[in-house]
Amino acid sequence: MARILVTGTNRGIGAALFRNAQAAGHEPMGTTRDGRDQTVALTLDDPDTIATQLAEIGPLDILINNAGVITPARQWPLDMDFQGFSHCLSVNAIAPLAVAQAVLPRLRESAAPKILTISSQMAWMGYRKADRIAYRASKAAVNKVMQGLATALEPEGIPVALVDPGWVRTDMGGAAADEDPDEVAKGILAIAERLTIQDTGKFFRFTGEEREF
Repeated sequence: MARILVTGTNRGIGAALFRNAQAAGHEPMGTTRDGRDQTVALTLDDPDTIATQLAEIGPLDILINNAGVITPARQWPLDMDFQGFSHCLSVNAIAPLAVAQAVLPRLRESAAPKILTISSQMAWMGYRKADRIAYRASKAAVNKVMQGLATALEPEGIPVALVDPGWVRTDMGGAAADEDPDEVAKGILAIAERLTIQDTGKFFRFTGEEREF
């Protein structure tokens, strides 16, 4: 059994991760903006406040950075809501690092600490698209941030990895998406369970195969 912190468990992949971790016998903790349903209250808008918000987190084995946004509404390269773009980068790329730093003292106390961050297939640099460019850029950025964190933590034996969940049937992905959130959650948890320091810095599909950045 592992004690797992999953950010953003009010819906979508996060909610699926919470219930599947619980069903597998783990002890998940979820976060929501308002601390509903016995979750930890956590807002990601200002990364400088995250350490204070998570100061009372208890023992922890695995962090799964899942929370994110796909805003703003205007994010075309020729018509950009720059304030919204900045917010997207803050929540999707900067806050996951702040969360990891905040809980690192607890992870260091674990016998098998691990950090996973949910990225996106839309982060791939070989995928030349112009739509939703703020979101794409934020996920490419978090990939690089977590690759750096993996390198920094490698001497301590703490593996850090990224997961591409595919196109998932959630509020964000829409009803036409390919993947079922529970199947995606099970795949992510399977990666978490078998992750070792030999896998640190890698980017995986939720099905377990390593993929290109």
